[in-house]
Amino acid sequence: MRARLAWLLQLLAAAALAVTAYLHADLYVHSYRVIPKVGVAFLLQASAGFAIAALLPLCRLLLMRIAAAALSAATLGGFIMSRTVGVLGFTEHGWEPAPQAALSVVAEIGTLLLLVVAIGLADGPRLLGLLGALSRRPRIGELDSAA
Repeated sequence: MRARLAWLLQLLAAAALAVTAYLHADLYVHSYRVIPKVGVAFLLQASAGFAIAALLPLCRLLLMRIAAAALSAATLGGFIMSRTVGVLGFTEHGWEPAPQAALSVVAEIGTLLLLVVAIGLADGPRLLGLLGALSRRPRIGELDSAA
């Protein structure tokens, strides 16, 4: 049951990721391709987004879920930076271009939330065990008795 629910959430995350990829491709084609470096970044984001969105429902590996979450987090970070400190000399203001900016932010946050829950369902117990094993320190005397 947990695995099936995790896969369904992963499928929904793939759809949300495809939305952000489409929005970035559309912006690239209609305006951003003429902006030095930023246009290429939009094209790369769209390409990676479509590729990961296509593979995400087919692959149940934790690494694929992490790749999708990392792409969404990086895209969201780029959005925030473009409105604060700028990205590669390029700065935007507010929610322009509308409605793509708002739709992209909603889809990226949705992707991240869906993937966090999917990772928790599918990989949570294993990750908690791994973290517990890594955080366990040997006690005084354990090292001597092991030798």
